[in-house]
Amino acid sequence: MTPATHGEISSQIRTITATLIEIGLCDDQNPPVVRNTAGRGREIAFPGAASVSVALKDRSYDEVYAQLLQARAFNVRLLDGALLQLMYDFGPRALLRHRLAFFPSPSLAPFQDDPDLYLSDQWFLEIVSRRVVTFPLRFDYDTRDEIHKPVTHPKSHLTLGQYELCRIPVTAPVSPYWFLDFLLRNFYSPAFQRFASCMPSRRICFEESIHAEERDVIHLAVPGLARC
Repeated sequence: MTPATHGEISSQIRTITATLIEIGLCDDQNPPVVRNTAGRGREIAFPGAASVSVALKDRSYDEVYAQLLQARAFNVRLLDGALLQLMYDFGPRALLRHRLAFFPSPSLAPFQDDPDLYLSDQWFLEIVSRRVVTFPLRFDYDTRDEIHKPVTHPKSHLTLGQYELCRIPVTAPVSPYWFLDFLLRNFYSPAFQRFASCMPSRRICFEESIHAEERDVIHLAVPGLARC
């Protein structure tokens, strides 16, 4: 099996978006946009992608979320208001970068307006629990030599919350399928159990990128080409 192409990734984003709409978990969506880049590359983003940089600024999470929502800077908005962003940057031969982000709603205003909508469905119970602390997460991948530093800045890594230096090593770049699988399996478990059979094919993967030193610390394993 060869590494995923920009066409396959764009197609999988469309497929998982359609699946989320079909099973009733998607409240709003923007289709992926494919743009040409220098050197015969391709960038996969969404219409409001220019506003993504706000999430990297020193601002409160409430402000970041509000601006992203206003700018429609997302691929998918889930029923509870959570925003999903999937951005990939391909060179002429391989993936160069990706940014896959999850921004849960900090207010859950729809629940306050119509609690029966949530409480009537088991998969929302954990979301609306007062024990749950809202935080974003992001899977990043970057092959640039000036950026990559083993362990301190892995090529593929997971960032939790708004901790700038939180970079948990990940064994490989993450496909749209595995990103959605991670979110539903860990944060929307009742929905995952109910709709797992409806998920599209997972057979899009990338080569492993983890450094030997990064295997000696706690890290996340993503199925690579050898196991996909």
